[in-house]
Amino acid sequence: MTAPPARSGTGAPAELFFEDLVPGLTVDLGVVTVDGDEMVAYARRFDPQWYHIDAELAGASRHGGLIASGFYTISLFMRAYVDHLLSRAAADASPGLEELRWLAPVRAGDRLAVRVDVMGARLSDARPGLGTASLTGTMLRLGPDDRPEQEVLRTRFRGWFALRPVEPTSDDGAPATDGPETVPSD
Repeated sequence: MTAPPARSGTGAPAELFFEDLVPGLTVDLGVVTVDGDEMVAYARRFDPQWYHIDAELAGASRHGGLIASGFYTISLFMRAYVDHLLSRAAADASPGLEELRWLAPVRAGDRLAVRVDVMGARLSDARPGLGTASLTGTMLRLGPDDRPEQEVLRTRFRGWFALRPVEPTSDDGAPATDGPETVPSD
């Protein structure tokens, strides 16, 4: 009997497994552009502090204008992580976040380069069949020349990922079959 195919974080067949997430690997998660309307709508709903939602007050403050909620910014990171890594990887749940730092204000129209770096990997003691990857995610504001200007977000977290399935073998080392072999007749 064949095991069901491993699924990615979005339910598609997985193509990346724990063994692929080796320390030193950097995964480019693309570039996101901060949508001003979405940024303010998020803040109105979840983080309605004046420097996120009141353009007049924010403009007259040391902020010089509206700044994004940090939770909106980490949501942009998460979306890029899902779209460019978890959608391909045999991802399970995350056992936790260790660090989340907002290093500089984010504003409407900012273009942010997103990446994740694999810092460590080990088999999970708690979850047989899974490995734990230690990851660092970053977002960097890009300048007009598309060169990084400033790091705006850093996060350290762990993710559980399934081990690559092993093809069952028979006693003689050949791939196992689901039942008796049939030989075509003449």
